[in-house]
Amino acid sequence: MPNPLPCALAVPESATLTPPRPVEGSDGLLIEVDGKIVPNYDATLVPFEEGDVVTGKVVRIDQDEVLVDIGYKSEGVILSNELSIRKSVDPADEVELGEEVDALVLTKEDQDGRLLLSKKRARFEKAWRRIEGAAESGEPVEGTVIEVVKGGLIIDLGVRGFLPASLVDIRRVQNLDEFLHQKIECKVIELNRSRNNVVLSRRAVLEEERKEVRQQILDRLQPGQVVEGAISNIVDFGAFVDLDGIDGLIHISELSWSHVNHPSEILSIGDTVPVKVLDIDRDRQRISLGLKQTQEDPWQRVVDTYNLGDELEGKVTKVVTFGAFVEIMDGVEGLVHISELAHHHVENPREVAEPGDTVKVKILEIDSDRRRLSLSVKRVAGNEPPPGTVPSGGGDLGEVRDLGLSDDVFAGPDVSGLGDLRATVEAQAAERAAEEAPPVEETAAPDEPIAEEAPAEQAAAAADEPASEEAPAGEGAGEPGEAETEPSTT
Repeated sequence: MPNPLPCALAVPESATLTPPRPVEGSDGLLIEVDGKIVPNYDATLVPFEEGDVVTGKVVRIDQDEVLVDIGYKSEGVILSNELSIRKSVDPADEVELGEEVDALVLTKEDQDGRLLLSKKRARFEKAWRRIEGAAESGEPVEGTVIEVVKGGLIIDLGVRGFLPASLVDIRRVQNLDEFLHQKIECKVIELNRSRNNVVLSRRAVLEEERKEVRQQILDRLQPGQVVEGAISNIVDFGAFVDLDGIDGLIHISELSWSHVNHPSEILSIGDTVPVKVLDIDRDRQRISLGLKQTQEDPWQRVVDTYNLGDELEGKVTKVVTFGAFVEIMDGVEGLVHISELAHHHVENPREVAEPGDTVKVKILEIDSDRRRLSLSVKRVAGNEPPPGTVPSGGGDLGEVRDLGLSDDVFAGPDVSGLGDLRATVEAQAAERAAEEAPPVEETAAPDEPIAEEAPAEQAAAAADEPASEEAPAGEGAGEPGEAETEPSTT
């Protein structure tokens, strides 16, 4: 028969018990009561107050709560919504059995007699101390991306930190979802505890890491060197190229030999392109790059392919007040001056040319040094003016010489702009007509109206009049049929 369990002896109320006293060498964990040594359970209880942060071991994980032994007379309870700053968490994802966790004491005993704890609030307090220290020292903090929101990412630091999209990487990130659940390091750039506001920058950490790399790249690069890089950003004035750690700029004027309205016409973010180093500002760590310098210069093709006087076909790209630009090959445009658009006088180039028109042109000048090309539409074979008319603004030089003009008219470096020769052409034509006409009869009355004179007398009268009245310079220049008036043969 098993021994009966010991039972407490009834002590008369009049009896006096010996006060318990600690056993020497037990650090208060053992006490002596009435000559017996028993454990001092009160000494094992951890003293704490509400609001304190305590450490305990996870002893049970349920669907909506976790039990933690913190050395108190009962286990503490952490409800699921007090486990993490994340929303709708599974307790099994946040803690493991036997894991030691820090928790903040919410209440020692609620209405159900439970000791309520909060893991997330303990983390919050510790996190704020850590974040404030990092903000002062400039050291980075590490956290996990828990949400992708409009404009950036939410980082779990024990506190919800906000990482703007523009500060996620050195260059703009198109898809922020790729960072979800990743651990990243950031610098604290803004802090406001009263509003629980923490703003972070991962870009600052990356730039710090790449600072030394950038200097090495700058030391390695030299003007004139051709390197390869990826387009990291496109702006109105050009495109940025990532050269393995440092960005260089291709100005819009250095993108192509032909005119570019916007860099996005020829480049996209992520494209890998060869570029030439044009200039390096080592003090400001700026690199100027050129894309067109890695391509064949179309001007060299012009020099190798065409000669003065060649006729070819091109497309009008732009019409301006002084003429029209015609593209004769990719990247090469020439100017057709307003005086070279037509044989008749042209007030507005849009009267005879519009962007997109295909025209035949003749090469008048190739200036390789200034990269300028002068073209003419009216001098193309088959575009001769009607017989008996004087070209305006300079027709074919052979046609003008047939009028009997002196060589002095062609003096000067520019013989293509003959629009100013209108007065000279008409004056010399009138003189020539006067020389060829019969002499005026002496019987003619000097005050007789010219309308009644014989045809021969009209020519003589025209010869006697000043040239400035016959053809005022610049007045009605270029109107066909007015340059010369041949005397009547009858």
